[in-house]
Amino acid sequence: MEKRERLLELVRELSLKKGHFKLSSGGTSNYYVDCKMTTLSSEGLNLVGKLFAARLRELGVKYVGGLTLGADPIASAAAAMSWEAGYPVDAFIVRKQVKGHGTGKQIEGPLPEGADVVVVEDVTTTGRSALEAVEAVEAHGCKVIEVITILDRMEGGRENIEAKGYKFYPLFNREELLGEE
Repeated sequence: MEKRERLLELVRELSLKKGHFKLSSGGTSNYYVDCKMTTLSSEGLNLVGKLFAARLRELGVKYVGGLTLGADPIASAAAAMSWEAGYPVDAFIVRKQVKGHGTGKQIEGPLPEGADVVVVEDVTTTGRSALEAVEAVEAHGCKVIEVITILDRMEGGRENIEAKGYKFYPLFNREELLGEE
């Protein structure tokens, strides 16, 4: 089975919940996708890492990260798998707030000023979390080449991200996940 298809199967098995849920965007939904159930499983982490590392190589980008917590396993897996694929990429983590002690950083990890980066997240609804990460990365002096997500819920995130001038690349969208057409 191809990596992408197997990852979609895992997201359905491990992460998809049906019912009534309040989303971080403030909206409600009859389904919820807790991608951390997939990205923190051994097989899911491996597949996510390989798929994201391959995309980073296609883009020629050497730095990957996003807003903590959903982006952390994705960026870490991509960095680990990129090493094995012979195209080393470094990961970074964007804190939700500037660190109140020590160095006072908002971005953790090896991210030099002026670097081209990819911002990642697990689930995109409105794009707010990805855009928060983009803002922090740009304040650090870096250029965002693309925003990549595991799942686009198709609720305005793509449009919001692209309206700000960024390319958006989802591995899957709601229709694929739920079998809609």
